[in-house]
Amino acid sequence: MVSDRRFPSLSAIRAFEAAARLGSFSKAAHELDTTAASVSYHVRRLEQQIGVTLFLRHPNHVLLTRSGDIVAREAINAFAALRASFVQAAEVNETHLSLTTLPTLATSWLTPRLGRFRASHPEIALELDLSAAAEDLNGGRYDAAIRNGHGRWPGLHTVELLPSLFMPLCAPSLRASATDIGRDPHQPLPVPLLGRPDWWSLWYRALGFDGTIPPGRFGMQLSAEYLDIAAAVAGQGVAIGSPILFRDELDAGRLVPAHDLVVSDGRAFWFTYPAARHDSRKIVSFRDWVSAEAARDRDAARAFIRRTIVVEP
Repeated sequence: MVSDRRFPSLSAIRAFEAAARLGSFSKAAHELDTTAASVSYHVRRLEQQIGVTLFLRHPNHVLLTRSGDIVAREAINAFAALRASFVQAAEVNETHLSLTTLPTLATSWLTPRLGRFRASHPEIALELDLSAAAEDLNGGRYDAAIRNGHGRWPGLHTVELLPSLFMPLCAPSLRASATDIGRDPHQPLPVPLLGRPDWWSLWYRALGFDGTIPPGRFGMQLSAEYLDIAAAVAGQGVAIGSPILFRDELDAGRLVPAHDLVVSDGRAFWFTYPAARHDSRKIVSFRDWVSAEAARDRDAARAFIRRTIVVEP
């Protein structure tokens, strides 16, 4: 009788199961990517541990004993159930996509479009995480990401979606007050600036100024671009933001350009995922869908893109 303390090793049971199912040590070795001698060794160890002869060895073949046949039926059934669970787990995994992306892109551009993805791929449940920091895609928590940068991340495959552009945007009611926004940033302006100081600095550098902006020019500091845009829509100042990500606000007339100059820092938004997962159906489905969405928006924003000036930080 086998005690719990002497329960045979899984490798020994696996070798026996394969040999019993295939009726051959050499065929079992081929399936397990090992040698027939290794399979024979593990089966012999199993027989020694349980004190039962499982196979009758003949020069050119092996046969299960009556005891071996009893063990084989249970072992084969157990491993078949285990293999089936692996297949089921893979199928479930292909119906759940975990995506991490930047807060502004997610709230202002991606989320309003996700209904179209769900309509075309109802079998895929999408989990969306918002994070300003780049999350690890090799730890298993996330399947893919949309990141901002130059698209060079080791071990990741990248697909460019949208260029990173910015320009002054304001509510229509502030357009007249912001007519002098393109002049020396050290000169007084009747409306405050909103948004990232580094983007404003690059924008003024593209106009030929040194890019130094007095702190008093800013009305408030908010944590994300979409909050700056919300404040601009409410008439609280001129925001520096993307005419692509906020095209809906421009089309609806809630925002207007306060100046025609469009600037880029040379970065872009990229769909990215581990290179080893290029065959994942759910990732490929989302990649193709989001690429098509981005292509439509690039086409709609071609007037802004054509006149963009790139200023390196």
